[in-house]
Amino acid sequence: MIGKEIRIERIMDRNTGKTVIIPMDHGFTLGQIEGLLDMTWIISQVSDGGANAIVLHKGLVKRGHRRHGRDIGLIIHLSAGTSLNPDPNDKVLVCTVEEAVALGADAVSIHINLGAPNESKMLESAGKIVKDCNRWGMPLLVMIYPRGKGIDPFSPQAVGHCVRVAEELGADLIKTNYPGNQAAFEKIVKACSVPVLVAGGEKAGDLETLQTIREAVHAGGAGVCMGRNAFQRDNPKEFIQALCKVVHHNVEPARALKEME
Repeated sequence: MIGKEIRIERIMDRNTGKTVIIPMDHGFTLGQIEGLLDMTWIISQVSDGGANAIVLHKGLVKRGHRRHGRDIGLIIHLSAGTSLNPDPNDKVLVCTVEEAVALGADAVSIHINLGAPNESKMLESAGKIVKDCNRWGMPLLVMIYPRGKGIDPFSPQAVGHCVRVAEELGADLIKTNYPGNQAAFEKIVKACSVPVLVAGGEKAGDLETLQTIREAVHAGGAGVCMGRNAFQRDNPKEFIQALCKVVHHNVEPARALKEME
């Protein structure tokens, strides 16, 4: 599908085959959160930091089109839910692939929580989105996590199950949790034919975060899809510059941070 190939080139580095994606769709879930209050400013910071793409809901696309500066890939998130819902793991579709095409998207993304009470509805919606993506030549990033009662969200078995489900659905890119073990993640990635990205995880220090990402990339990961761990930094542009050095240029985290300073 030439349309998918063309668009994927806008969100993946053609030289390294990896990507740094910064999701900024958290406002839908959490409201007016720190780091996403001035969207035009933070998108400029992320872009100037060298990230390959951002993730936005459709209503914020106009605030990210800056008409100047470095271009950045646009991924429109199609599913959402709020923290006010008794089941925050429930996600429903709030946008279509056709709308994303009209908005100039380079890809779309959906969210699936395996093990959640409404898992079946999320999987059914994903099947319909995959069909539309194939029709429009639109790459699909599936953000999929093990979440539910009694489920360990970092279990290698559970994470591997998520990756397999996303691959069998027809994802073009997959985002999931890093299981915290390089060997375990390497096994998961090797068994998958689709690029696998790791989530940013819980907020941690600059060095610790970059070391985790480096582990994941060395295990065969195709990069990172990191939200609050990036845009809520005191210096988001500089941190993303260091992150890109680690992902795309195999720079040691300590050195990348030193160069940042």
